[in-house]
Amino acid sequence: MIVEANVPAKLAVVQKPPVLLDREKTIAQVLASIEEAAGEGATLLVFPEAYVPGYPSWIWRLRPAGDMGVSSDLHSRLRANAVDIARGDLKPIQDAAVKRGVTIVLGINELDSKFSGTTMFNTVVIIGPDGTLLNRHRKLMPTNPERMVWGMGDASGLRVVETPAGRVGALICWENYMPLARYALYAQNIDIYIAPTWDAGESWLATMRHIAKEAGCWVIGTATAMQGRDVGENADLKKLFEPDEWVNDGDAVVIKPMGAIAAGPHRRDKSILYAEIDAEAARRARRSLDVSGHYARPDIFSLSVNRKPLSPVDFED
Repeated sequence: MIVEANVPAKLAVVQKPPVLLDREKTIAQVLASIEEAAGEGATLLVFPEAYVPGYPSWIWRLRPAGDMGVSSDLHSRLRANAVDIARGDLKPIQDAAVKRGVTIVLGINELDSKFSGTTMFNTVVIIGPDGTLLNRHRKLMPTNPERMVWGMGDASGLRVVETPAGRVGALICWENYMPLARYALYAQNIDIYIAPTWDAGESWLATMRHIAKEAGCWVIGTATAMQGRDVGENADLKKLFEPDEWVNDGDAVVIKPMGAIAAGPHRRDKSILYAEIDAEAARRARRSLDVSGHYARPDIFSLSVNRKPLSPVDFED
């Protein structure tokens, strides 16, 4: 019996700048990008790290002590515009996924409304074409000044999920430099590895190609292409960025299994990068190198992952 290969899926990688610090306007922009990409036939849509309501790029320019007042004000605005999943902030995007029959991978600043009501997480969500929240992964380790913005996530979202395009998993930005986190995804029969990020440039692109070779799967990397003029009208932010400077080059890229570039890098381009991906290509690639299969040596190496939700408190009534 001959088994037919998967039908290739059209991928859209969005790297337009968000409306920084404005949840409602950024979600409206997400919806517009969904319409645009779906109109081009895309069925898998990927957005950058912390896209709603934008990555807090000011943390890399403010002084930890000397600019504490400005930092606190900006943090307060970010928190007020963060995404509360329990409140239903993602519903317009979930409805759009149903309307257009697409899978959406979206980076958000997520507010913890269940316990503290204040702490935020750097989160990536995967929304299926039926509107279901297939996965929510919180960044395990915020990097350097990011630790003044986001809490550390647990491994409850360290999962690969089934989508019409193939089996999809995601790690955020420098989580992709955590070998054990990568391996935890490899060991779940991953076809499409997504890396929403704020990073860009040659070293990041080299990392994406390395992962594609190591994992034998498709790898999608995307940051936000943004200039200083895109930070909006906030007076404190406008002081930090020159209008014409490129705060982030974007560099959205699609890498084939085993490391060849399929599309991109989409450098300094505030638009959508398109590519066709075929999950079967990942499965074929691992015939020669399958690091969590025939290349694993479980008699020597082992990895244990605690995917239990790590709550700060348990109430017994």
